[in-house]
Amino acid sequence: MADPFVAEIRIFGFNFAPRGWATCDGQLLPLSQNTALFSLLGTTYGGNGKSNFALPNMAGNTPMHWGQSTTGTIYDLGQVGGSAYVTLLESEIPSHTHLLQVAADIGDQNAPLNTRSLTTSNNGPIYAPDSSAPSNMAFQSLAPYGGSQPHNNLQPYLTLMFCIALQGVFPARP
Repeated sequence: MADPFVAEIRIFGFNFAPRGWATCDGQLLPLSQNTALFSLLGTTYGGNGKSNFALPNMAGNTPMHWGQSTTGTIYDLGQVGGSAYVTLLESEIPSHTHLLQVAADIGDQNAPLNTRSLTTSNNGPIYAPDSSAPSNMAFQSLAPYGGSQPHNNLQPYLTLMFCIALQGVFPARP
């Protein structure tokens, strides 16, 4: 393996950073001991720039190229975004309806079957044979459903180790 460039990030399939590398977990490094790396990264990923600076944090993040996307959105180097969990608002759910069908037949069953419709009696809802044509109840008859809990928003993933070279060849600009 050729010597890495200082600040080069590689993906490893094992669970430790090799000698001369550090894990990309957002840790702060002392500027005085890592001047070459600081000259390339600066405070792009955090730190105060006087006594320390931060490494990129790839823990739980997906890498993305900086620049302008095909939709025109601009992404800056070191920018963090997205969310692992999302709670959908009612306004974000596609418009749709739920229908409940009922029949005017006499209810004589306590358990529903796929050939029965809901009807009422003095004792509450019971199920009637579906001999007459069922009709739809008003859409206001069904209350909203859901607990407004966030759902997982992660794309399929494979967990690997991202490491950054602390030492190596200083990259020359073109």
